Amino acid sequence: MGIEIITLLIVAALLALMALGVPLGITTLTVSLATAILYFGTRAGFFIVAANVGEVLHKYELIAVPFFVFMANVLERSGIAKSLFDSMAIMGGRFRGSVAVQTCVVAVVLAAMSGIMGGEIVMLGLIALPQMLRLGYDRKLSIGIICAAGALATLIPPSVVLIVYGLAAQVSITKLFAASAVPGLMLASLFIAYILVRVRLNPELAPVFDIPETGLPFFQRLRFLKGVVLPGLLIGAVLGVIYSGIATVTEAAAIGAVGAVVVAGIRRELSWKMTRDAMRQTVLTVGSIIWLVLGAVSLIGIYNRIGGGEFLRGMLNSLDLAPILIIVVMMLIVMVLGTFLEWIAIIFITVPIFAPVVVDLGFDPVWFGVLFAMNIQIYYLSPPFGPACFFLKSVAPKGIELQEIFSAVLPFIALQAVGLFLVLFFPEIALWLPGLFE
Repeated sequence: MGIEIITLLIVAALLALMALGVPLGITTLTVSLATAILYFGTRAGFFIVAANVGEVLHKYELIAVPFFVFMANVLERSGIAKSLFDSMAIMGGRFRGSVAVQTCVVAVVLAAMSGIMGGEIVMLGLIALPQMLRLGYDRKLSIGIICAAGALATLIPPSVVLIVYGLAAQVSITKLFAASAVPGLMLASLFIAYILVRVRLNPELAPVFDIPETGLPFFQRLRFLKGVVLPGLLIGAVLGVIYSGIATVTEAAAIGAVGAVVVAGIRRELSWKMTRDAMRQTVLTVGSIIWLVLGAVSLIGIYNRIGGGEFLRGMLNSLDLAPILIIVVMMLIVMVLGTFLEWIAIIFITVPIFAPVVVDLGFDPVWFGVLFAMNIQIYYLSPPFGPACFFLKSVAPKGIELQEIFSAVLPFIALQAVGLFLVLFFPEIALWLPGLFE
């Protein structure tokens, strides 16, 4: 049986099991085990799958994931997000659209503290959305900025997406963090510019945030920045030790986890119940991630053993297209896979195949990693699944339907596509900062 037929059968098996409602981690693990047994026999098949699984679990960098997840859960429960939002909203003053702009700024700060998209959108949905709706902000504008800005956690370091990509592509996670910082801020700037243009053209979309504190002179408003101090110190500590070379990403993640506990203690929010809840949620989140990782790694490991990786790489290299257009084809494949697969599975299934092709074409895999993360960010917003939209729906006030959320994010998906193409055709946007560390 040729590798072409086997590839089609594997894809068909994956789609059939997912259609039956089997969890993705179990689906990929089952298909990989069945393929291994059919190809190598029962004993050898089990051994090969176990070896693939054991290899990924021994990767030291993977330890960073539970640390960053725990950090995010502690910060979520310590009330720091609300304090941060209140401080930034007051500092924004009374210019039109200030609350929406400050929501975007807060989202960037939260992304730099956690690297977890879901928790960030939930926090913004609970804190910022009711505030904007109360002030009379346009519903779609409010919904769109929360989903889009919250999804920046996939790109702004310490992004878990970048950590997993670094493991799959075997590239420096520190360089990935450095490369993604500027594109992440660029996207945030595009969102803010869009807000300011929209409210300038239609002032009814965003009433002025008129409370006594916002009317104070700028220097008097500085005292309200106390809510920014602790997040700023924590972000500076985590990212500072990474970029300075003092600590690895994994060690920095441990520093962030301890720092989050210290912040909660300073805010007098630290308790056994809060710690227990944070640890429980961390176990649940990391457990689901590990299952997805094991299944995807097992599947791609078996597929590569039977020659599938070489087959797909040969197909990509044989395309009669300019190198940059081959990269575009890869991005389109990722977009298609995003309609029915989790991002972790997409990374472990595609990146081991794509990364060598990217290098053969003369491109930097770090740059490709930034493009990949930006593509995943689009996946988080795009129907039919759009995880970011579902996260917001879970905490949105009554009357806000999923269809309205999907409609609200469409302009921001377009802005993300603009950012993706800018980095695609101007790689230095991503590569100039990591170049400083060489």
